[in-house]
Amino acid sequence: MIAALPPRPARARDPGGAQALLSARGARATRARIDVLAVLLAADEALTHHDVERRLARGHDIDRVTLYRVLEWLTAQGLAHKVSGDDRVWRFSAAGHAGGAAVHAHAHFECGECGRVLCLEDAHVPSVPLPAGFRRREIEVIVKGTCDACTR
Repeated sequence: MIAALPPRPARARDPGGAQALLSARGARATRARIDVLAVLLAADEALTHHDVERRLARGHDIDRVTLYRVLEWLTAQGLAHKVSGDDRVWRFSAAGHAGGAAVHAHAHFECGECGRVLCLEDAHVPSVPLPAGFRRREIEVIVKGTCDACTR
């Protein structure tokens, strides 16, 4: 079983940026939505429910059920996306916001040692032709290997 690593240092949280993204979508900007989205925006890797919970820390009145619902809501709204690793645990990250693309299409890297999952925003994801009448919702590309921290 893969042991959970302590959270990596994250970029500074910007609740104002999270609130602006929610407002731009015409969504109700609740404290829970703002706080959870701010955590995802500040993270440099995809986070599990427990990672988000730990990063929210004290002073936030978000119970686990609310956290799960907010993460699923952010995903449904296109503000976050989720990917499942080999350990079958969902990890969430803020979705790219340039134009708010409706189709999730970028690659991820998953470390087989620590379970860390990173978005590879600059990786080219091939277009896959579909039969007439079919519509894609997402393309999932996962590169598996060993991250820089585990290689040392």
